Amino acid sequence: MSLPPLPRLGFIGAGRLARCLALGFCAAGYPVTAVASRTPASAGRLASQIPGCAALDDPQQVVDSADLVFLAVPDDAIGTSAHTLRFSQHEAQGKALVHCSGASPVELLAPARDQGAAIGGFHPLFLFGGERNDLERIAGCSVTIEADGTLKDTLTALAVALRCHPLSIPPGGRMLYHGAAHYAASFALCSLAECVALWRTLGFAEDEALRALLPMLAGTIETARDKGLANALAGPVSRGDTGVVQKQLALFESLGGDHAALYGLLSRRAVGLAQRRATPPAAIEAIAEAVEESLARSLNQAAAGASGK
Repeated sequence: MSLPPLPRLGFIGAGRLARCLALGFCAAGYPVTAVASRTPASAGRLASQIPGCAALDDPQQVVDSADLVFLAVPDDAIGTSAHTLRFSQHEAQGKALVHCSGASPVELLAPARDQGAAIGGFHPLFLFGGERNDLERIAGCSVTIEADGTLKDTLTALAVALRCHPLSIPPGGRMLYHGAAHYAASFALCSLAECVALWRTLGFAEDEALRALLPMLAGTIETARDKGLANALAGPVSRGDTGVVQKQLALFESLGGDHAALYGLLSRRAVGLAQRRATPPAAIEAIAEAVEESLARSLNQAAAGASGK
């Protein structure tokens, strides 16, 4: 396939992601010609902010008026949408259909490929807030690209136009990539929620807890950026405080539920980071043994509880 240096871009879907990408591409000089959405008002609002962009009722019209179409719809709708779109035989070689999902395979777009269009994936690793400042906040983030040939080059240029870092991902790797990314997003919130729940037993309100915890989290992230994961590790595992680790493991075991299992599993990862340091703590092997013993007890207890239900 061959796309022009500045392909005409179209969007099927007008949610937070589509709004940021469309406005960002427009600001970078790319022609954004059409947008369609299951909610016509959303398409109209987005198109009204982009010179020369039309809000269309039918997604097929977006395909007909653009060179590269971004399918910015929920994952469950990607395959269905791809099956409904038609690419004319004499124009298909200059067309591309790209979805913006992190988890769904590009192969869902096979109906477009079978008609001669190029297909690919373009996933910004970014939490869209839906506000205008997304255009500034997305700078410096990464965009994961799955495509071949000219389309890969075009998508790479589009990522750079957003001031993002392009990443390539092999076919079949999207589910693992997307699932693992939760640890830097949703699961970070889950860790905070666990701390807030435990601190509530000490009388802390959630707003008090977050006011105390969020600056520490921000500092941890900054240190990781500057020094790497292993050298940013803090706490008793990083210092080799075996006694503290043992007492904390015992405390979480006494709480019941899954508190000890979660704490133990994360402590296992902390041990792994500490072992990566140039000079690991002298007591790291003793700490690793204490963690594994606690994990064995807590996981066995959880299994016994599950079997007794």
